[in-house]
Amino acid sequence: MTSVAQTPSRVVGGRRHARRIWLRWLAPWALPLAILVAWEVAAPAGFVNARLLPAPSTIARAFWRTLMDGSLILNTAASAERAFIGLVIGGGLGFVAGLATGLWKPAEVFLDSTVQMLRNIPHLALIPLVILWFGIGETAKIFLVSIGVFFPIYINTFHGVRTVDDQVVEMAEVYGLSRRAILTRIVLPGALPSILVGLRYALGFMWLTLIVAETISASTGLGFMTMNAREFLQTDIVILGILIYALLGKAADAATRSIERRVLAWHPAYAPRQGDRP
Repeated sequence: MTSVAQTPSRVVGGRRHARRIWLRWLAPWALPLAILVAWEVAAPAGFVNARLLPAPSTIARAFWRTLMDGSLILNTAASAERAFIGLVIGGGLGFVAGLATGLWKPAEVFLDSTVQMLRNIPHLALIPLVILWFGIGETAKIFLVSIGVFFPIYINTFHGVRTVDDQVVEMAEVYGLSRRAILTRIVLPGALPSILVGLRYALGFMWLTLIVAETISASTGLGFMTMNAREFLQTDIVILGILIYALLGKAADAATRSIERRVLAWHPAYAPRQGDRP
């Protein structure tokens, strides 16, 4: 009798939990959808200049047209490849440098001051110099992206390593853990929240740098597509390129947050809240 009586309450609780999940997924998209609806209504009514700001339906047709002729897939793949290579190179170097300066005092003395000085130079201001060094090929674009992602990951890795509790490290040494075990079991897990925050910042700088680099000199990529459309006054293609950049950035951020929830499930700040459970 008790289990039968509890069944309706469990069903209601499950429905409420499902409703909360739907609201959690839909709420972030409420404002963008409202803007799109207002935009679609305003464009045909004449409140917005359709030549300068085409309606979302016009942009959707441009999306379908470029998708069917393959140009959108080609340019998106080219941009994603540059972004990924730059992220791996710059992010890898930033992680190693941040780990070295955080763990080894001589590395901090010799490296950190130089990195902090270079960090205050806008990396996009280096474009003329990068073109002189590498020309206008792929190397220049990847180099700029690598610089853009290096500093956020370096700073957050350094900060994460330095904020690991020294008492925990001392306790590990007392229990006889090797330096490698301390690094992999204590230092890196403790620094991981800060490192992942740096990764999220780096992804933003990655797309920002790539947009500028591709608009200067490229024969493929979303930046090339938008600049080429500008020459022919194809505003719908220009806005489409901007929206694709925004969606790629959102997808990258969502992927990073998913990684955070998985690898930091042990961390109190990332543990599921009481209200999130059925």
